[in-house]
Amino acid sequence: MLIKKAIDNKREAQKQLFEQHSPKMLGVCRQYVKDLHHAEDLMLQGFLKVFKNLDKFKFQGSFEGWVRKIMVNTCISYLRKKNIFDLTDEEYVFNDAATESLENTSVADIQKLIDSLPEGYKMVFNLYAIEGYKHSEIAQKLSISESTSKSQLFKARKLLQQNYTKMNTIIHENE
Repeated sequence: MLIKKAIDNKREAQKQLFEQHSPKMLGVCRQYVKDLHHAEDLMLQGFLKVFKNLDKFKFQGSFEGWVRKIMVNTCISYLRKKNIFDLTDEEYVFNDAATESLENTSVADIQKLIDSLPEGYKMVFNLYAIEGYKHSEIAQKLSISESTSKSQLFKARKLLQQNYTKMNTIIHENE
């Protein structure tokens, strides 16, 4: 098995694992870090951790999921060092008006919208909406309160809604 060979420090097996999983893991890192070069660096740091700790993989659950967790934690550590959380509790009035359907929006445009978020908002949004963590888990993982996690998600969603509306207004004006 490829993973067992990689555990035994077989370089070819490690190379195959890297080539197999790096494209998807770069995408994971890109969800958290806007700059592609920083995302690549974090992915490489994550893979160093993967190979250093490969013997700790218990062959329970998917290997890809295990690697993904390492990548997410690597990104979180990087962003935590940058002190990216806006811990203010500003109140926003949420507009209940329905936004246009995302069905006609490209993945690239959605990624641009997410990239436009402040890093703290983006981190919580990704952990909650993409990774599926609960607020209690996010709070523990990021060393913030559960209410801060909820507040950051609320603000992220509000800002995404505003930016999406602006983007659609610009598109419709240019038609």
